Amino acid sequence: MGIIKQYVAGTAASLGAFCLGTSMGWSGPVQLSILSGEAYRFPVSADEWSWTASLLTLGAGCICVPIGFLITAFGRKMIMLVLVFPYLLGWSLIIGAYSVGMLMAGRFLMGFSGGSACVTVPIYTTEIAEIKSRGIMGCFFQLFFVLGVLYSFIFGSLLEMKTFNILCAIVPMIFFVVFLWMPESPVYLVQMGKSDKAEKALKWLHGNDADISGEMSAMAAMGKKENVSFLQALSRKTTLKGLFIAIMLLVFQQFTGINAILFYVTSIFENAGTGLSPSTYTIIIGLVAVVATIPSMVLVEKVGRSILLIISGGLMCLTTFTMGVYFRWLKDSNVGWLPVLAICLFIIGLQLGYAPVPWLIMAELFAEDVKPICGAIVGTCSWLFAFCVTKLFPMCLHHLGSAATFWGFAFVSLLSCVFVIFVPETKGKTLDEVQRMLGGN
Repeated sequence: MGIIKQYVAGTAASLGAFCLGTSMGWSGPVQLSILSGEAYRFPVSADEWSWTASLLTLGAGCICVPIGFLITAFGRKMIMLVLVFPYLLGWSLIIGAYSVGMLMAGRFLMGFSGGSACVTVPIYTTEIAEIKSRGIMGCFFQLFFVLGVLYSFIFGSLLEMKTFNILCAIVPMIFFVVFLWMPESPVYLVQMGKSDKAEKALKWLHGNDADISGEMSAMAAMGKKENVSFLQALSRKTTLKGLFIAIMLLVFQQFTGINAILFYVTSIFENAGTGLSPSTYTIIIGLVAVVATIPSMVLVEKVGRSILLIISGGLMCLTTFTMGVYFRWLKDSNVGWLPVLAICLFIIGLQLGYAPVPWLIMAELFAEDVKPICGAIVGTCSWLFAFCVTKLFPMCLHHLGSAATFWGFAFVSLLSCVFVIFVPETKGKTLDEVQRMLGGN
C-alpha cells in the first residue's frame, strides 16, 4: 500500500509537468493559424511569433534561482501550489489577447510556473520515493510532460483557438485541487525541525505499519552533516562536480534540438512536403513520445542511467543526420515519409534517455543542503539553453539551411555519447554513496 501512495503523490506532483507540457506543446498546432491571421484579429509577424514561442523559456529561466531559495524557506508543496497562479494569469492573457504583446506577456508568465515545475517536481518525487522506485518516479516528470504536449497537439489540432486555450487553462486548476491533498516532502520537514510532521508524512507515504525509523535517522543524520555555511556547501568538490555533470547533460539535451523540433514541428513537416496535414503529424509525434517514455521508466532501474543516455544520444545522432541528408539531397524525391520516420525515431531516442534521465540525475547528485539551489541553477541553465536554441533554430535554418542545422544537432548528439562514458552511475545508490563517488572515494 505504501508504494501505491508514493505513486499517487508522485502522480499528483507530476501534473505540474503536465501543465508545462500543455504550454510547451501549444505553439506547435497553433503556429500556422496565428501567422495566417485566422486565430486572432491582429497580425503576427514571423519574428514576433519567434519571440512568442520562445518567451516561455526565458520566463522559466528567470524564475528558477528564486524558486531554489523559496522551496528551501517555504517548502516544496506550498511553492508548487502558489505558482499555479502565473499559469492562470498567462492563459487568461492568451485567451483574451487583442495584441501580440498580450500573447508574449502570457507566454512569459507561464514560463514562471513551468520553470518552477522543472525544479520542484523532480526534487519532490525523488524525496518521497524509496530507493527501489526512485528511478521510475523520477521519470514521472517526463511522462506527464509528454502527455501534456500530446494534450495540446490533439486539442490544438481539432478545436478552434479560444476553446483550445480554455482547455489548457483548466489543467492548472486540476493540478491545484489534486496536489492540495498531498503531503509535504519529509526531507524538507526534517530540515525545518518538524520531525513530528515528517514522521506523519512518511507514515502516509509508506503505510501506518511501516518501520520508518531508518529513514528518519538517515534524514536527521544528514541534517547534522549540513551544519556548514551555504557558500561552503556550494563550493564543495562534490557539489561543483555534480553541477558540471547536470548542466552538461542539459546542454546535450537542449542542443540536440528537442525544443527547436517541438516548437517548429508543424512547419518542419510542411516544408518536408509529405502531402498530409501537418497537424496529423504533430499528433503522431505526441503519441510516439508518450509510448516511448514508458520503456525508459522500466529500463532506468534495470540497465541504469548511463546506458540509456548512450543509446539515446546514438539514436538522436543517427536520426538528425538522416534529416540533414533528406533536406540536402532527397527533398525533391518521393520520400516525404523519411523526415516523419526520422523525427519519430528521434523522439523515441530522446524519450529513452535524454528527456527523462537528466532531471532524474539532477535530483540524485546533490546533498540535501544544496539540492534546491543546485536544482535551481541547473534549471536556469536548461531554460536559457532552450531559449537560445528556440531563437537560433529559425535563424540557422535561414542562414545555414536545414541540412547544416540538423547535422549540427547530430554532432552534438555524438559528443553526448562520449561525455556520458565519464558520468558516474547513480542507479540504486543512496545519497551518501553518490556523494562518495563524486568525491572520488
